[in-house]
Amino acid sequence: MSRFLIVAGPCAIESEEVVLEVADRLSELAKSFKEFSFVFKASFDKANRSSVKSFRGVGLEKGLEALSKVKETYGLRITTDIHESHQAEPVARVADIIQIPAFLCRQTDLLLAAAGTGKAVNVKKGQFLAPWDAKNVVEKLKVGGAKEIYITERGTSFGYNNLVVDFRSLVIVSRFAKVIYDATHSVQLPGGRGDSSGGQREFVFPLLRAALSVGCDGVFMETHPDPDKALSDSQNQIPLSDLGFLLEAVAEFRELGEKYRRVFIT
Repeated sequence: MSRFLIVAGPCAIESEEVVLEVADRLSELAKSFKEFSFVFKASFDKANRSSVKSFRGVGLEKGLEALSKVKETYGLRITTDIHESHQAEPVARVADIIQIPAFLCRQTDLLLAAAGTGKAVNVKKGQFLAPWDAKNVVEKLKVGGAKEIYITERGTSFGYNNLVVDFRSLVIVSRFAKVIYDATHSVQLPGGRGDSSGGQREFVFPLLRAALSVGCDGVFMETHPDPDKALSDSQNQIPLSDLGFLLEAVAEFRELGEKYRRVFIT
């Protein structure tokens, strides 16, 4: 059985300093939680920010340089998102898992380009997509040649500026793909601050606990040394200092979820 995935890192690559600080902490935690497989995540471009004035990232070239340094220095596996098909090939030279953003989860050419790299692909399930409809996403990736596929649950739009997680989705998606729970975007309030997204960080822990009890193959968490000063997703990223505590919770509650899945899910 594959080891449980912990995908963590800052939302965007703001600077090499922030990236390396988070990677250093993740590397230390990996030594303590050997039952997990750690993947460092950060975006070189956030192409779907609420405002045209918002910080997007450092760009493809500088971003891949920073991610390469993380890989070389700490030996961590890497994931980052692509927004255009031509980015798949250069990103695949560095990333071990290529991530597809939620709003682009049905873009056939993007999915095929990611699958064609031969790397694992993680697709954020769109806020507008029913869990069973994610099966069509998986089929596209399989046609493109992808062998290792993940679907990440990050909540469903519920009215304006709000997301709600239907935990049945974790069960449904697990029938045709490995499923990851996104603990931080699930508490996001998209566009909730007018020209940027808000968030309810205080709900990360209880929802994470619920997802683990239902069962999943991994957890995605964005974390930052000082979230309130982060240049993107400041309201829902978790403080880097709290990451160890949350991983202790993951270790404890995922056992219940695994027992549930063995008994009830075929």
